[in-house]
Amino acid sequence: MSSLSTRQKLEILADAAKYDASCASSGTTKRDSRSGKRGGIGSTEGMGICHAYAPDGRCISLLKILLTNSCIFDCHYCINRRSSDVRRARFTVKEVVDLTLSFYRRNYIEGLFLSSGIIRSCDYTMEQLVAVARALREEHDFRGYIHLKTIPDADPELARQAGLYADRLSINVELPSEAGLKRLAPEKDGGRIEGAMARMKSAIEDGTDARKRYRHAPRFAPAGQSTQMIVGADGADDRAIIGRASLLYDRHRLRRVYYSAFSPIPSASAVLPLRRPPLMREHRLYQSDWMMRFYGYSAGEVAAATDAATGCLPLDIDPKLAWALRHRHAFPVDVNHAPRELLLRVPGLGVKAVDRILASRRHRRLRLDDVARLTSSIARIRPFLVAADWRPVQLADRADLALRPTPPDQQLELFAQFPVDPVTSS
Repeated sequence: MSSLSTRQKLEILADAAKYDASCASSGTTKRDSRSGKRGGIGSTEGMGICHAYAPDGRCISLLKILLTNSCIFDCHYCINRRSSDVRRARFTVKEVVDLTLSFYRRNYIEGLFLSSGIIRSCDYTMEQLVAVARALREEHDFRGYIHLKTIPDADPELARQAGLYADRLSINVELPSEAGLKRLAPEKDGGRIEGAMARMKSAIEDGTDARKRYRHAPRFAPAGQSTQMIVGADGADDRAIIGRASLLYDRHRLRRVYYSAFSPIPSASAVLPLRRPPLMREHRLYQSDWMMRFYGYSAGEVAAATDAATGCLPLDIDPKLAWALRHRHAFPVDVNHAPRELLLRVPGLGVKAVDRILASRRHRRLRLDDVARLTSSIARIRPFLVAADWRPVQLADRADLALRPTPPDQQLELFAQFPVDPVTSS
């Protein structure tokens, strides 16, 4: 590994990092300079940093790499496992710091996502990750976004140090079920992983409380913690995944749960599936996650949209529409009188549109044209709404809606003139 150039290492370790989905971020704020100066390298100026786009539409990029793809663990689903026949590489702390600063100065990135295989020991690896973040913050006054993948078996003090330098920390639960983890990653322990997440939650809460009490108290992981689950490797259905995600949100106040569709890897273990699950399944899980986080659905309600036989969300329609079709008695909803909770259940109505409707109906009874001006597409929501001058006739209560044939590789449409969009765009 020592004979490789930095460019060759970057090629290997950036490619190895692509399997980790939990590098999106939000909620970070401008970091105060430890020297008292304003500005500084990589300052985000208070905007949220995210994996794809900022609120103003700018594309935000993170340097996403592993410190090393060598690992002492032998998790069946991981391409970097001990028994995997892949080309290995390892960065030094200085190389990661130099790459981050160099890429930022060239305007390639605005932050760093850093993970690693386990080398020597969990503590040693965590020390190396912390050393990168410490050098960027203290030696180079870097105030761009930093996301560190923490190691649950490492000393809790190292995780505490990581939170002083990173904006977000993540601890992957890896698989939805304890049984799947024991079978595919026998060297990892679900109890220890959740214990580390609980300690992280407490540290974040303590840091937030300290900032409220003492102006100069140090920030601790201001963008919170996240986790990732691999979908399709252990046979867990969507109902189990949704339930586990809901528990993680409730127990540990996570900012995000990320879902990564299992992808067959070179020299794969014989216990793994031969085929990856449909990418649409991953997309549907993200939509269900959005429903729980922003639309007020409980995990049980989202699970009600799954297929009774397979336990999985339908691939041909989004879960919000699937829930509506199974609860036809709740529709149509009167746009002039329904509470916010019911309006959010209307397929095609998003949070912003509902808030605009609530604000407008204080001053007048809304007609269908009024609703059309407040939403992105009236055609999508018209079958589920009652307005001052509109009531759907035999639309939302048709018994054959969910049985309409679906053309190959297309979304199921409610009617030919009413296309259905994903819940995340509603």
